[in-house]
Amino acid sequence: MYRSHNCGELNATNINQEVTLAGWVQKTRNKGFLIWADLRDRYGITQLIFDESRTDRTVFERAETLGREFVIQVKGTVIERESKNPNMATGDVEILVTELTVLNAALVPPFTIEDETDGGEDLRMKYRYLDIRRNPVKNSLLFRHKVAMEVRNYLSGKGFVEVETPVLIKSTPEGARDFVVPSRMNEGQFYALPQSPQTFKQLLMVGGMDKYFQIVKCFRDEDLRADRQPEFTQIDCEMAFVKQEDIIQMFEGLASHLLKELKGIETGTFPRMTYDEAMKKYGNDKPDIRFGMEFGELNTVAQHKEFGVFNNSELVVGIAVPGAAEYTRKQIDELIEWVKRPQVGASGMVYVKYNTDGSLKSSVDKFYDEADLKQWAEATGAQPGDLILVLSGDANKTRTRLSALRMELATRLGLRKPDEFAPLWVVDFPLLEWDEETERFHAMHHPFTSPKPEDIALLETNPGAVRANAYDLVLNGNEIGGGSIRIHDKATQSLMFKYLGFTEEEAKAQFGFLMDAFQYGAPPHGGLAFGFDRLVAILGGQETIRDFIAFPKNNSGRDVMIDAPSVIDNKQLDELHITLKK
Repeated sequence: MYRSHNCGELNATNINQEVTLAGWVQKTRNKGFLIWADLRDRYGITQLIFDESRTDRTVFERAETLGREFVIQVKGTVIERESKNPNMATGDVEILVTELTVLNAALVPPFTIEDETDGGEDLRMKYRYLDIRRNPVKNSLLFRHKVAMEVRNYLSGKGFVEVETPVLIKSTPEGARDFVVPSRMNEGQFYALPQSPQTFKQLLMVGGMDKYFQIVKCFRDEDLRADRQPEFTQIDCEMAFVKQEDIIQMFEGLASHLLKELKGIETGTFPRMTYDEAMKKYGNDKPDIRFGMEFGELNTVAQHKEFGVFNNSELVVGIAVPGAAEYTRKQIDELIEWVKRPQVGASGMVYVKYNTDGSLKSSVDKFYDEADLKQWAEATGAQPGDLILVLSGDANKTRTRLSALRMELATRLGLRKPDEFAPLWVVDFPLLEWDEETERFHAMHHPFTSPKPEDIALLETNPGAVRANAYDLVLNGNEIGGGSIRIHDKATQSLMFKYLGFTEEEAKAQFGFLMDAFQYGAPPHGGLAFGFDRLVAILGGQETIRDFIAFPKNNSGRDVMIDAPSVIDNKQLDELHITLKK
């Protein structure tokens, strides 16, 4: 055996036992006649002691050569430490080493393998196998495993069956851009990597599987933003003979189970909010409800004076920032510059200080008296001591900008607490959204989402008003899951393709297999997919997903450790019938 115990389990009950340990040298301390070494493995750290008067001379000399991250095996006796460390699980004992074997020497690592390391993110990504040895990354990966096991146990207990679906599939034009894989055996033809197993899980419902789930890799070849990965993991689920309420109840149960088992938090019934309400109150469809600062629309109380900026705006809207009336002019100017950044895009901002004495002072006092400003305070829910911030302009853009400002202020004020969890269902999404670039409607979720039956007639007259049988689960301002009731008959699916701009021939070529299946007895069905990486990160108290992925890619979609993507040999290109442009 390489080891009789791991490095995290020995304690005072093991004193006088002969043990064998193996692991990595965390650090050494040489006092001349005494050498201490911290031995680390996945489970913890145990202190080793080499004593010139009690240790074989050859072993002692070998111990003098040990460096950081050497892989070693030791045999020895568990003894009581003279200087105990209450911060270590093994802090009451140490190993008096009698035998030492160097299993592998190591170069000096390019950064310290410590909780607080001196390595920057790029360097740690290049040497990710070293970064994984650090407790923050190691514990994040162990936590990911724990979440996955809780998910599997919960869903299996509810009668779900885990089924693997294909990774090499057919490319479709809807949604994000596909990663494509050339076929050597079929010249000029390509597979695609799945953006989700959507059609396959629907076909499993047609096949009578009734309840399906899969923790599955998905792929999207889209322009990367911060904290997005080209490959990601979903908890993909589907159920037959269900309505929207059945889906919501099932997966609210799963989310509640995870919060209880992993965080010790009991949750009641999750609140619900329509898409329209979320956009009106918070400016986005995944609001963080751990804190207030709800939007107050000011058109009726701000557009009756001579202030042209407001009078010419489609929307005037504000938020009350709690306790911020004491902000200095410098602080407020900094916020104005923040909203004028290209990433936000506002042209300016109006502010009102609601002083603790009840007086109101604004940046537009020339146009509005205190009675006007009092109405603004009422509309935004401001209290004495608060600061009212107001944006105006195009309705959709203004809501988006104010939402960004709301989240930025909440972060600065410490209102986005990682140990607080506020789940929320957002329902009644629009079925379609207009794309200015292509000048046609696109499915907001995907083309298999069922419209609400009472809205189907609007497809002909007012397609933008049609609501979907769709729902998102939001946690702490992040969409962690989304799904819908699916279309399950060929006629309705054909109608949907028509309004999405597909010709009959295009619809048949792309999705004929699914519509054919609907003719053989497709049950009503629906489902939901959780973004597993994001879910794990938020439950782990963070919003950055990289540390919860073993080998992530950077913001450019590159794996800097293995240097991928990379060029391939011309022989391979020839076999794939691919000629690169020069």
